[in-house]
Amino acid sequence: MKKFYVLFAVLAIAALALSACGGAPTASEDNCADEAVLCVGLVTDVGEIDDKSFNQSAWEGVQQAADELGAFVKYVETKDAKDYASNIALFADKDYDIIVTVGFAMGDATLAAAAEYPEIDFIGVDQGQWGGEVANVAGLIFPEDKAGFLAGALAAQLSETGTIAAVLGTDLVPPVVAFKEGYEAGARYINPDITIISTYHPGGMDVAFVDPEWGATTAKQALDQGADVVFGAGGKTGNGALIEVASHEGVFCIGVDSDQWGTVPEAHPCLVTSAMKLITPGVFDLIQNSVDGAFPAGNFFGATGLAPFHDFDASVPQAVKDKLAEIDAGLQDGSITTGYGQ
Repeated sequence: MKKFYVLFAVLAIAALALSACGGAPTASEDNCADEAVLCVGLVTDVGEIDDKSFNQSAWEGVQQAADELGAFVKYVETKDAKDYASNIALFADKDYDIIVTVGFAMGDATLAAAAEYPEIDFIGVDQGQWGGEVANVAGLIFPEDKAGFLAGALAAQLSETGTIAAVLGTDLVPPVVAFKEGYEAGARYINPDITIISTYHPGGMDVAFVDPEWGATTAKQALDQGADVVFGAGGKTGNGALIEVASHEGVFCIGVDSDQWGTVPEAHPCLVTSAMKLITPGVFDLIQNSVDGAFPAGNFFGATGLAPFHDFDASVPQAVKDKLAEIDAGLQDGSITTGYGQ
């Protein structure tokens, strides 16, 4: 009888322990193979996780999965494009459930990994799936041209010199081109005679988004040519442009991808808004869909828009705000087109 009571006590303690943790093991990389544990990995393109823009926004979506879904999350920064496959495999070989790959250039590596690991769901940020749906791949894409159009329309209305500029990453990346083309179209929608100085970084994928010095120099050159609004769209390269513009009085700058008011405080003196791709909620929504067993193969379209004006809200005339709202409505219902891709 005594042994019975001892056994009963042990079982009761075990039951209480399981109840306290919900009956599920603590999420860690060591138990990713356990069906009760959700593991999500993120692989950057050649860039850094704290780029205050694109990669950071995607990582925040993954971190939201840790906060709200109890996932174990981890990232790997790619230093060389030849490491795409091996970096993805770092997660796949440890039985991660979901792998997020960030950037257009990782598209082929993502598809190859998806074929090799069909049990894993892959989220390819900025990786349009145009060659047919793959069951375990969702491409998170955005109409960057529309966000760029709004940014250009704002820039043209704020400019007093009739000259605006864009400091950009490489034209090897279609979303960068879409931002640029939309920006120019939006500006000309307001002022057909406006002068636009748009400059792509001359380097390859390995340097185009991590060169703030070039961004700053290029922005300074545009300012010297009379530009009084500068759009910085190119990761840390674009951030360099924003920070340079902030050191000059009487000019505006526009950020990209996320609301850079919160990520590049050095740009506050000029940062009127940012042309946003809502990457964070897009990534999280796809992770949630995967968890719910409703993963959408093919293309998943995220939202875009302008960030709040923050300290510049009173400086943006109501007529300008009304015009932007009118343009946004037209872009959404198709009565206004950016011309990109046509």
